[in-house]
Amino acid sequence: MITRRKFLTGTAAAAGGVSLLRAVVPANAQTISPTAQVPLAQPGRDYTPVITPNSVSLPWKIVDGAKVYHLVAEEVKHEFAPGLEAHCWGFNGRVHGPTIEAVEGDRVRIYVTNKLPAATSIHWHGIILPNGMRARRLSTNSPSSSTAHTCITHITMR
Repeated sequence: MITRRKFLTGTAAAAGGVSLLRAVVPANAQTISPTAQVPLAQPGRDYTPVITPNSVSLPWKIVDGAKVYHLVAEEVKHEFAPGLEAHCWGFNGRVHGPTIEAVEGDRVRIYVTNKLPAATSIHWHGIILPNGMRARRLSTNSPSSSTAHTCITHITMR
């Protein structure tokens, strides 16, 4: 059975929560349709760019309103310590692949080209994707072809 004390305590807590939400959510906040064209966020203006120690951010360009990135899986020469070098597999000339920066609302298109002598796959971290897109398999070059296999991934950041 609910007592008068529990009722008043619950009502006060609910009223306090509503007033707190009004203070947190700005009056000019708006809901954006999932199909609406949202302008791309600008680094330094709309968000703070990521700093990845000992790595680089992958450059991008705008094509038809989407950020377009190019990843290339390839053999690279990596120096682990002075005088200690090895031939490794990596992305875009580095053992540790570059950071791909995108923020909510960005339309992203990523071209991944496999120049390795074997098939490989790529797994995305930090974004929620349907299971079929979590890991993409990339075929290798056929022995009779010198062209690399390229896979395209389209994502709208949510």
